[in-house]
Amino acid sequence: MRVIFLNRYFYPDHSATSQMLSDLAFFLAGAGYEVCVVTSCQRYDDAAAGLLLRERIEGVEVHRVRTTRFGRDKLAGRALDYATFYLASGWRLWRIARAGDVVVAKTDPPLISVVASFIARWRGARLINWVQDVFPEVAEALGVRALSGPQAGLLRWLRNWAFRSAAVNVVLGERMAGVVGRGNYGNYGVRSCIDTNGSDVGANATTQDLTPSMTPSIRIRVIPNWADMEAIRPVAAADNPLRREWGLDGKFIVCYSGNMGRAHEFDTILGAAERLAGKAEALVFLFIGGGAQRGLVEEEARRRWLANVQFRPYQDRVGLSFSLGAGDVHLVSQRPEVEGYVFPSKLYGILAAGRPLVFIGDREGEIGTLVEREGIGVAVRQGDATGLTEQLQRLAGDAVLRAAMGARARALLCERYDKRIALKAWLELLREL
Repeated sequence: MRVIFLNRYFYPDHSATSQMLSDLAFFLAGAGYEVCVVTSCQRYDDAAAGLLLRERIEGVEVHRVRTTRFGRDKLAGRALDYATFYLASGWRLWRIARAGDVVVAKTDPPLISVVASFIARWRGARLINWVQDVFPEVAEALGVRALSGPQAGLLRWLRNWAFRSAAVNVVLGERMAGVVGRGNYGNYGVRSCIDTNGSDVGANATTQDLTPSMTPSIRIRVIPNWADMEAIRPVAAADNPLRREWGLDGKFIVCYSGNMGRAHEFDTILGAAERLAGKAEALVFLFIGGGAQRGLVEEEARRRWLANVQFRPYQDRVGLSFSLGAGDVHLVSQRPEVEGYVFPSKLYGILAAGRPLVFIGDREGEIGTLVEREGIGVAVRQGDATGLTEQLQRLAGDAVLRAAMGARARALLCERYDKRIALKAWLELLREL
């Protein structure tokens, strides 16, 4: 069996979708599958990157296509990058796909599954949609005006057609499974590699395990994203060279690590930082990463004269134990209006690093419920800067509580969200096709 992946970013890019794809592609190549990746020449944070058009990496045949290079800063430029990727990647997929192949389409750019669905049908290949976010709903929820009105309905119809055309649709969580299923007239079948109690049900699950429908028009499989428990390990503050290098020794570090995108909210975090600004010698807010909102967050921190806020760029994946370990507690922010449409992959690295977290968003949503049910942190409603301040002060003053939450976080990762568990679930899925 040959597996062809379709996504805008791939190794050596460091974005979350690229890292998940790279892990899976390399694993399948090592397991004896013939694996191809159709991707762009860009990196997530470097549109001008000159990656090779063709190369073979760890047994994976990489086909990179040329596109426009406007980058992610402006929506109009990003739309042109999307459009040219649709054309170039579609043409490349048409040329290399053949009967019996499995095409796995991710969701960057949005609706690439529609292109993949047409070509897979023509070529006699089978399609898997690997859904990282639900478009256009997520764009509508974030107020992208160009996608309001009749055009959103058309895009939704095309997306649902691609879902129904697929052999299976892989989603990241139960809320996302519900959104995808309801979008297809409520007639859907779900399987999951974990049940609501956290048990592994992968090989034993049946369509009716997690669905009210006995005759699904689309198949949905829940396979969460992951982190590698062997690559990311807990590191004590005293043993962390980054804390010394960044001048953080002896301070309590509140860390936000990863993408600062439009689905994330930062006013609550900056409000807490402002309330704790008088403790700048003892408590620091550390932002690591980039994204559409990083510049705005930096500008707002300067405007408020927040001396207790620092910014660092994305760190190499090989050093994540140290960069994630630099935080005593981590923050995960997600706007309530995108609940069920996206799932922040940064959660898994935090669990692997054995750190407690504070979730800012919908306390009754999937992440808020998980955090409090598993005892790995606390959840705060978006906009409650005072509540966030109080929780951070409580955690800063209770090392025993932090250690207990961190230990539970690490155990949860190892039991449920380790890379090997997810890769095994993917392998079982491919063997079923």
